Amino acid sequence: MGREEQIEEREVLDSIFPDEITATFLLTITYPPSYPDEPPLLDLSLPPNAPKPPHIDISADRPHLLSSLTTTISENIGIAMIYTLVTTMQENIETLIHERIAVVQKAKDKETEEAEAKENAKFHGEKVTRESFLRWREKFREEMDMREEEERLRREAEMKGKGGKKEEKLTGRELWERGMVGKVEEEDAELEDAVEGLKVV
Repeated sequence: MGREEQIEEREVLDSIFPDEITATFLLTITYPPSYPDEPPLLDLSLPPNAPKPPHIDISADRPHLLSSLTTTISENIGIAMIYTLVTTMQENIETLIHERIAVVQKAKDKETEEAEAKENAKFHGEKVTRESFLRWREKFREEMDMREEEERLRREAEMKGKGGKKEEKLTGRELWERGMVGKVEEEDAELEDAVEGLKVV
């Protein structure tokens, strides 16, 4: 392929990839004099002042991405191959990015699952078996016996504090001071009115 054919191929590529050749990744292609019988020289870089793309480290990934074109080059020796190399490189970069996104997502999903499992574990108690139920019942009965004993001792202590006597009735003065006398008198007055209204036949 002569120089004119190389220029023609470049023009065809420009019409197919008007912006993509100098997009996020820059695939630099150098035509050797005997191209396409000899493979082109390739280099992969970022355009000047381009931001670092996520999930790709161009300096670390360049050797792998360039070597991924070896098979495509050997299959296309003797014919125009730049279009095939560009599309293959695009596919390889996209595949690498998707794989790395999947790894990151998988790690996030695992973190989320672990956090959910930890949260859900709070709502799950010990699995109930016959043995665990019998242990629980025995412990429960012991606790209830202890509470009953404490209540009995408390009542005995109260009785001793009062001298063991029953609670005394309130005096008239105590009833008056507590406001209980008025209620009794009102009820008695209502009762008396009711009785007076009865006729004896």
